[in-house]
Amino acid sequence: MKQSEIDQLLNRITYNPGIFGGKAIIRGMRFRVIDVLEMLASGMTQKEILDDYPYLEPEDIQASLFYAAQKLNHPRLHAA
Repeated sequence: MKQSEIDQLLNRITYNPGIFGGKAIIRGMRFRVIDVLEMLASGMTQKEILDDYPYLEPEDIQASLFYAAQKLNHPRLHAA
């Protein structure tokens, strides 16, 4: 996937100080990225998530995964 496509997906992840204290949410909705990640981690399939939350789109799940990967992919400095 091209970086421009990933950036377009990541535009689905938004922040609003009035919703969940500014935590990452999906498309301005009251649905946190962490909720999607936790559902996937618990073993739910993408289809199960989309069936349970019909206002979510497959791209929202993919964006959540890219968001998490981006947040974890940063350099760490270690004290000697």
